Amino acid sequence: MQKRISNIPFSGTKEQEEQLLKIIEKHKGDQGAVMPVLQEAQEVYGYLPMEVQQIVADKLGVSLEEVFGVATFYSQFSLTPKGKYNISVCLGTACYVKGAGALVDELSSRLGIQPEECTEDGRFSLTACRCIGACGLAPVLTVNDDVYGRLTPDDIPGILAKYQD
Repeated sequence: MQKRISNIPFSGTKEQEEQLLKIIEKHKGDQGAVMPVLQEAQEVYGYLPMEVQQIVADKLGVSLEEVFGVATFYSQFSLTPKGKYNISVCLGTACYVKGAGALVDELSSRLGIQPEECTEDGRFSLTACRCIGACGLAPVLTVNDDVYGRLTPDDIPGILAKYQD
């Protein structure tokens, strides 16, 4: 699955940028610094917007293409912000065979977003992931740390309703 660029404008703070610059300074000169800098930058921002990737590239003296290549190659990195409630649908073999694709379709339809996107209000984000280790409950999705299993598309409205605070 190709990673998407965010549909929500970047809104980093001065404090976050100061943290990022300290992280970069700590790793500057280290071989392979891009990876640890991106890991720590994602902890600060919650994702890796293009603006952050540009700062990393400039301050480490590497190309934006190199930084973007690392950010898009490793599944641990996200180029889009996560919502208050991150919904992750398992698309591992057991879940996929038992209908996880239909869950993604239903969530996309109801939320108006595709996988790796966030609703404009920042409430929900949708992620498609690989096996989460709950194959006996297939198909499975998580909302933050809550796990839901043996689902059908008809279960989606009730699950979403729990997070409408």
